[in-house]
Amino acid sequence: MSAFTNRRSAITLFSSPVDVDSHRVRLVLAEKSIGHEVEYVDPASPPEDFLELNPYQTLPTLVDRDLVLYDGGVVIDYLDERFPHPPLMPVDPVSRARTRIALFRVLKDWYGLIGDLECGDPRRAGRAARRLGEGIVAADELFAHQPFFLSEELTVVDCTLVPLMWRLPHWGVTLPGAAPGFEAYRQRMLGRPAVTASLSEQEREMARHQV
Repeated sequence: MSAFTNRRSAITLFSSPVDVDSHRVRLVLAEKSIGHEVEYVDPASPPEDFLELNPYQTLPTLVDRDLVLYDGGVVIDYLDERFPHPPLMPVDPVSRARTRIALFRVLKDWYGLIGDLECGDPRRAGRAARRLGEGIVAADELFAHQPFFLSEELTVVDCTLVPLMWRLPHWGVTLPGAAPGFEAYRQRMLGRPAVTASLSEQEREMARHQV
């Protein structure tokens, strides 16, 4: 067992300052008002404590006393079960299944483009930006009728969409048509205090590109 897990009583999140998976975990921590510490990690020069804790050296990594978790989805599930209020999943099985399917599609269809958006190749990034913009416009109706994504309450899907929405101008994503439902949803979500609290300095710097 790492000495790190023995000397910390608070939840500690090893986080990238810029990747979406780390951001969505920080947002869940903020939305649930969970006391925690964040240690930002440079993947090119990770601290020794982090190397001892996570053999895969992936971010985010969460430490809660003797428990070490990696993979953003695993971390979020744990936080939602350990700190159930406010819940990020519906209570009834049908609604939970629908939320999981929505989350799966966001991760596959939209998060799946991030590698190309951040690859450094303008052509690949441009194609990915167009696909993402087109996908958002096509899904606009899904954002139009409830305060959160297909829900009256905040869910894990919203916490997954926020980091993506925050980065749209940074990635050069523009919408190729009207998307009033999405734009209203985006403004509501990005205005939440927990979103501001979740941001790293590098993510705050992206704010100068916000519309």
